[in-house]
Amino acid sequence: MSDKVRIAVVGAGPGGLSAAARAAELGLSHVLLEQSPAHANTIQRYQKGKHVMAEPNVLPLRSPLPFAAGVREHILGEWGAGLERLGVAMRCGSEVTAITGAQGDFHLTLKGGGEVLAENVVFAIGLQGNPRQLGVPGDDLPCVQYTLDDPDEYRDETIVVVGAGDAAIENALGLARRNKVFIVNRADEFVRIKEGNLSAVLKAIDDGTLGCFYHSQCTSLAATPGQEKPYALTLATAQGETVVPCHRIIARIGAIPPRKFVEACGIRFSGTDAAALPELSPQYESSVPGLYVIGALGGYPLIKQAMNQGWEVVGYIEGHAVEPADEPLLVAKFKDLPTRPSAADHLAYMQQRIPLFSDVNPLMFRELMLGSTVHRPKSGEVVFRRNDYTNSFYTILEGEVEIEVGEEGATRRIALGTGQFFGEGSLLSGRRRSATVYAGRDCVLVESPRRDIMKLMNSVEAVRAVVDRLFVVRAIQSGFAPGVPLSVLEPIAARAKLNRYKSDEPLFAEGDEGDTLHLIRRGSVAVSRQIGNREVVISYVAAGNYVGEMGLLGRTRRNATVRAAVPTETVSLDAESFAELMARNPALRGEIETVMRKRLVANQATPTDGSGDLISFLMRQGLGEATDVLLIDESLCVGCDNCEKACAATHGGTSRLDRAAGPTFANVHVPTSCRHCENPHCMKDCPPDAIRRTPNGEVYIRDNCIGCGNCERNCPYGVIHMAGPAPAQPSLLSWLLFGREAEAAEAYVPGAPKAPKKAVKCDMCKDQSGGPACVRACPTGAALRVSPAGFIEFVNASAAER
Repeated sequence: MSDKVRIAVVGAGPGGLSAAARAAELGLSHVLLEQSPAHANTIQRYQKGKHVMAEPNVLPLRSPLPFAAGVREHILGEWGAGLERLGVAMRCGSEVTAITGAQGDFHLTLKGGGEVLAENVVFAIGLQGNPRQLGVPGDDLPCVQYTLDDPDEYRDETIVVVGAGDAAIENALGLARRNKVFIVNRADEFVRIKEGNLSAVLKAIDDGTLGCFYHSQCTSLAATPGQEKPYALTLATAQGETVVPCHRIIARIGAIPPRKFVEACGIRFSGTDAAALPELSPQYESSVPGLYVIGALGGYPLIKQAMNQGWEVVGYIEGHAVEPADEPLLVAKFKDLPTRPSAADHLAYMQQRIPLFSDVNPLMFRELMLGSTVHRPKSGEVVFRRNDYTNSFYTILEGEVEIEVGEEGATRRIALGTGQFFGEGSLLSGRRRSATVYAGRDCVLVESPRRDIMKLMNSVEAVRAVVDRLFVVRAIQSGFAPGVPLSVLEPIAARAKLNRYKSDEPLFAEGDEGDTLHLIRRGSVAVSRQIGNREVVISYVAAGNYVGEMGLLGRTRRNATVRAAVPTETVSLDAESFAELMARNPALRGEIETVMRKRLVANQATPTDGSGDLISFLMRQGLGEATDVLLIDESLCVGCDNCEKACAATHGGTSRLDRAAGPTFANVHVPTSCRHCENPHCMKDCPPDAIRRTPNGEVYIRDNCIGCGNCERNCPYGVIHMAGPAPAQPSLLSWLLFGREAEAAEAYVPGAPKAPKKAVKCDMCKDQSGGPACVRACPTGAALRVSPAGFIEFVNASAAER
């Protein structure tokens, strides 16, 4: 092609199709270059019958081509008809190998010869043509594949799907109809998938249709000739090494941007990290004038986003004043800030003021802000209080905040100014807030939801590194050196290590050399000693505390074993760093020696008969991740069920407690009642966002529950159940005389239609004065609520009574 076109679009994915269609609609000379045989190659390669979602739901579609959620085949057909109707000049089988020249005179070289001349170029090449490899020994075996066309081609096989994104989940669900399928997820939840897929995969796992290895990674793959399943995939799991015999592995672990090619065209990236994105202006223009990047390559992988950008970029090229589709939403968020010409100006100002976000792609930052909230609290107003159970993340856009630290009667305030952030402790640990934060004068804060920040940290390594580094510095300061400035502690923190432990994995063992101290960042640990021929648990330590100090102070060998009770993260300091910390804060030695003496006495003492077994039992019932749990002393319980009756009377006739159900050890019974976990499993997949946590820690379900049952399936302790609307509430006398029979009599209405059920669970009587009704109603004092702080005290008291 010798004639120069106004716009050359490289890549016929959703963004490229939309851009070319918009150019055709405006009558601009253009060409759409696609290396594959047909348009939308990635979607062409989706599995047959795949339901394609149209997210984000809040955004309107801007494109000459139609797009709504639907089946792959229908969407491709509509796009094909649209291309033909608009007369889009598309050339399939035209792979671009080089782009040279400058704006107004770009030369695009095609594979096999040929050249295209263009005034402007739009890169819409996507990422799926460069799938990320497994990267383990054996990943070149013929059983490994990186795409799936038709899941119905496979029957009666054992298939492992590696990955936890939308593509992996959709492949696994499709294959599970006729095969035995396992998913390998390196995290403990699915954080990067659409809500519809999240609901479907969790239901399939709960139903047993799918198997899932959480906290797992592939380590090797080998052929096993002569076996029924000819390959064996080895995984490192939370429980140790596991070998999965299988027929094939489908790896859907993302794609690698064609960075070398893009950089060869002159486009700069924001950094050297593999997750770094091209440097783009708000108009999608790269560091090369006239060369634009849209869609997944620019950090926007969703179809609707890419299509909107394709429509917008043509307008920008033509010099039109184009308002982005999300502009009204962002403008509404910034209404209380000083007026600026556009949302983009507000966002640029924010990135300039907040260093944490300075290297984030502007388009990705725009997406983060769509989910965030801007606050202008009054001076002295509490942002959050110590021991609140909130986990959002705050950055300071203007002014300052004061953080109150220390124990009651000996508190002091630390000021944080513009550009700094706070709240990362609860964000990462899931535990209560460790300090109270007050707004200063002229304070403007940006509050971002945990899910959005975690997604950003997973996508941008630079953001994760900054948050992790400051978390370590602040953890050292609050735990050991409250009077030492952060700047002094940073060199020590730079040598600290972040450690992750699987459940039951030892941090250190009895008899090991004491050379490391651990600050528990997330999770909890059990402390045990070898007594006789068995390991006996003697204590439990929750997040926010430290273990291992005795070995460092006394330079002795460990006199106890410390294991992760649940998946746990710690920040560790070696002996040299610890000595430097002590030198900078002489008073610290006395404080830690006091703690050490208490622990030494506790560790050397022979545990009360049965106390170690009781601790182990309670840890198995979820106390390692609980924040509050109901326990019943069966030596005092008379079986009156007043606890259940009081619960029902408090909650409209439906009890959230089953006293008789649940396990028992010795005289300690754990009834079926919510543990109010530090990282609630039930909250991981609630489509209407109905499950919330109050600042005091109670996990509760709001009235907008839709009855999907996801929380019931996700709770590992069986404490959530589905119930219809409460019947007419029987009188207190009826309850006391007849118990549940009274409720059943009131509930029965002949011929009445069944009302939809909704999820119910213990909310710890959060709106009631005096505390949980079940405890208040117990006539013998058998029922009590136990928090981590009172856990060991309860165990010792219970063991002593036996």
